[in-house]
Amino acid sequence: MQSAEIQDTVKKIKRGFSLQMNGVASGSMREKGINSYLNWGIQLPALRKIAEEYGKDYNLAIALWKENVRECKILATLIMPAERMDGQMLSLWMEQTETQEIAEYAAFNLYQYVADASIYGYLWIASDNTLAQICGYNLLACLFKKGSQPSERDINEFIDQAIAALSDKAVGVRHAAMNSLNTFAAMGELQANIVDSALKRCM
Repeated sequence: MQSAEIQDTVKKIKRGFSLQMNGVASGSMREKGINSYLNWGIQLPALRKIAEEYGKDYNLAIALWKENVRECKILATLIMPAERMDGQMLSLWMEQTETQEIAEYAAFNLYQYVADASIYGYLWIASDNTLAQICGYNLLACLFKKGSQPSERDINEFIDQAIAALSDKAVGVRHAAMNSLNTFAAMGELQANIVDSALKRCM
């Protein structure tokens, strides 16, 4: 699509949001602090349907991500072709992520399908940025669930960071770290023993 056509499409999508507005969900999200963006309260299944209409579209995803609208951000993660996400863009999108919800959806919808995704997962869990840590742990959990086998060095890095994160002041970080540990442990007996041993040491 050409630039003008892309902007027209973005406007059309945003008009559609107003017709699907979920006031109850939107209000609930505001109460929980998910209010950095304009928020229509539209749930993921409805956004997936919209994404299916447009398919994978790099330029449209870029334009949607730039919008200060919750649903546009999530939709961008659904229609961005994973093979077009390079390291520079991953870093940029992570820097521009302002809520835990967007960090989680980005990991689930897009980042887990990016080439060398694990590199960014391990990088982000070592970050001092709370949202980057949450995204990183969710990303690694996605990869573990798909059977991605980390190296011994990566296992040691992951376990050390995750165990330390269980004492983080941010609930979101603690939850994401524990979820990733449980997902890693579910990969097999060896992994379960590693996690069990690490948890016992920190008690």
